[in-house]
Amino acid sequence: MTDETTEQFDMLIPPGVPRSIIMEVVEKFDVEVVSRTQKMYFANMDGDSRELLAFRGDRETVEKVQEYVMQKLDEFISDD
Repeated sequence: MTDETTEQFDMLIPPGVPRSIIMEVVEKFDVEVVSRTQKMYFANMDGDSRELLAFRGDRETVEKVQEYVMQKLDEFISDD
């Protein structure tokens, strides 16, 4: 894992991301999965707080994770 002096960034994991993709990211990248409270502003959850998962790591790694997750989600959707 990164040292404690490195600034850490979070990428919220959208609800519904398959566990297999989350596990792949943890194995492939130097990130950890953390829980974050986030206010929701859509549908009937206007302002409600929810516990969401996020990938936490340095900025460069989190940006790579975002690209990887989007690619894997596109593949997952296309397989259906």
